Amino acid sequence: MPFSSAVKAGNFVYTSGHTGSRDAEGSQLTTIKDQTKQTMLNLKKTLDAAGVSFDDAVKATVFLKRMEDFGGMNEVYRNFYGENLPARSTLVTDLVADSILVEIEMVLYKE
Repeated sequence: MPFSSAVKAGNFVYTSGHTGSRDAEGSQLTTIKDQTKQTMLNLKKTLDAAGVSFDDAVKATVFLKRMEDFGGMNEVYRNFYGENLPARSTLVTDLVADSILVEIEMVLYKE
């Protein structure tokens, strides 16, 4: 694939959009809660490799396939943070594959 999962620029880390339509065993995930959880777990692997954590997030952008999935996504998303939540934009749009319900990208800062 012609992109990086994350790029460091000074004290900033920028992630590419991450999805989670399949679990670790390769099984298809079909609910917004399951896909959001897997997306965040996939992001965590990238953040760990870049030496940052969700606590370092300053901005997140969430892309949803369906507006009605906002509540379910938000419920799962919130569980990955402590008290400091990043600024966030949420957009409803078509995604690259019909099976993908959510995609999340982040900007993180670590001194």
